[in-house]
Amino acid sequence: MAKLYFRYGAMNSSKTALLLTAAYNYEERDQHPVLVKPGVDTKAGASVSSRIGVDRKVDVVLESDVSLIAALEANRPLDQVDAVFIDEAQFLTPAQVDEAFEVAVRHGVPVLCYGLRGDFMTRSFPGSLRLLEIAHSIEELKTICRCGSKAIFNARIVDGVFVRHGDQVAIDGQQADYESLCGRCYLEKVGPVQGAGSPQTDPPHLF
Repeated sequence: MAKLYFRYGAMNSSKTALLLTAAYNYEERDQHPVLVKPGVDTKAGASVSSRIGVDRKVDVVLESDVSLIAALEANRPLDQVDAVFIDEAQFLTPAQVDEAFEVAVRHGVPVLCYGLRGDFMTRSFPGSLRLLEIAHSIEELKTICRCGSKAIFNARIVDGVFVRHGDQVAIDGQQADYESLCGRCYLEKVGPVQGAGSPQTDPPHLF
């Protein structure tokens, strides 16, 4: 049975590079992968681009109000698809994640999602949360913090300052910059972690 995969990691954990490598492996064997990116990710236009300089045009730019299955079938019939790769999968809607599960289970097409687990406030994206709930396989892709420890958080930087308030989505390099931090450095640079039900407070200082 085909599976739904979620491969997540902090920023700069080579998610897109690994996606492109895996998709190339299919193409090298005359298979037909379909590459998808959510439309909210306007970086690189209709392409996916890794920080090591590798990029590829996507087959489907998926808007949040569009059915994943309908978008895939508009590109190529599902019985002619060997795998679906989704970059920046945290931007999927929960309904689109449910459809990805259906593509894997009912249509027998593996769906490999790559994305972030949480936002700059340490809270789950709706798409990531749904993937964590229903994906057959969940794998953490690791990267390191500036101090050398494993990075687990994504800190947002605006005008050179770490921030802790704002919209959940701000595209990297366009509306904000990001840095991957370990737990200790996040507490030092950004401030206390706060769950969705916690009162919003600012740390005593920002670096």
